[in-house]
Amino acid sequence: MNDPLGFRIETFQNEYLPAGATRVNAVVTVTATGGGAMPAHGGAAEVIIVDCSGSMDHSYGKLAAAKNATAAAISAVRDGVEFAVVAGTDVARMVYPVTPTLITATPGNKANAIAAVQNLRAGGGTAIGNWLRLARQLFGNRDGLRHAILLTDGRDEHETPQQLDAEILSSQGVFLCDCRGVGTDWEIAELRKVSTALLGTCDIVADPKDLVADFQAMTTAAMGKSVADVSLRLWTPRGANVKFVKQVAPELLDLSGRRTETGAQVGEYPTGSWGGAESRDYHICIEVAAGGVGDVMLAGRVSLVLGGEVLGQGMVKAVWTDDVAQSSKISPEVAHYTGQAELAGVIQEGLAARRDGDLDTATKKLGRAVQIAAASGNQDTAKLLEGVVDVLDARTGTVRLKSAVRKADEMTLDTRSTKTSRVHKR
Repeated sequence: MNDPLGFRIETFQNEYLPAGATRVNAVVTVTATGGGAMPAHGGAAEVIIVDCSGSMDHSYGKLAAAKNATAAAISAVRDGVEFAVVAGTDVARMVYPVTPTLITATPGNKANAIAAVQNLRAGGGTAIGNWLRLARQLFGNRDGLRHAILLTDGRDEHETPQQLDAEILSSQGVFLCDCRGVGTDWEIAELRKVSTALLGTCDIVADPKDLVADFQAMTTAAMGKSVADVSLRLWTPRGANVKFVKQVAPELLDLSGRRTETGAQVGEYPTGSWGGAESRDYHICIEVAAGGVGDVMLAGRVSLVLGGEVLGQGMVKAVWTDDVAQSSKISPEVAHYTGQAELAGVIQEGLAARRDGDLDTATKKLGRAVQIAAASGNQDTAKLLEGVVDVLDARTGTVRLKSAVRKADEMTLDTRSTKTSRVHKR
């Protein structure tokens, strides 16, 4: 179904269920075609948060690389966009402008910001929650596209986990945040927690020399977004129970806990900002009352919503049948993304087992990961797995743990375990 703003929704499922079955699964593909006028309501704003703790100056030229990367990001900010640069230690302070406010991107202001960044010095600790708080204050209650880049090289050691959690929660819905860890001394779980809650990405930049290209790409992608605060609205029939709503491509993001009740049997899930020619897949699982042979039900109505306006719509259906050939078919799309979710899980479990010295469990889990990656065509993950295991037979998942593994390889596999391969649509 197409809408005036250039969105299309497609639903993929096997709607046929055996008598008595209660679970309905569907993969919903949302595509921003860019074919219409996609308004950037309220303009756009960008905040770049640079870790300036003492460890940034210790080795490998991390601070110098961060300065150059921040300069590249500033250069990529579109003229007219409001922006700011923040330095993060155990406190958060303004780099440019010097007062806690955003400033309009002009050639002059961007040049001044780049000059201010070159004066950054390293020293102090790390308190990411304080950084998020200042970013939240800068964005305020403005509408439109609100995006932050957060770079760190270490662990969040100068505040409690509860303090960080509180700041993350307060920042939900205020801005989106892409997180990057440079080097190998940062904590994946901490940054993933921030990026997941703030609908962004989390990745490792093991070599500081790669920061410039990464920051430039992130900022360019953010500047390419043209519509913000889009929600996925799900209506279900009376008595139905939504088991989960997950983004499954381009990477895994469980939205189930982000539901906002907006009406009788209706809830909305945030999807963040969209740009032209962008496509994402969502896996929806709904539990309904069991039907008998011949019963037909609309199990769900999925809509894409912006400011109360419906941009596109798709239907999730259930038809109960005694035809085993029909009911036993598994939707290729549902099967594929169920496998991709398992892939992420066994990678993270396998790496955790390896760190704990449980080599049997690590071998079993990572072998299963190799098997799924090969079967699903996820070549990027398959290649990353080869950094931690020797693959003896990908088809059967027979592997041998490598005796020596580079920490960067292990962290890259863990960080990127949630990136999925797209299913080949029928």
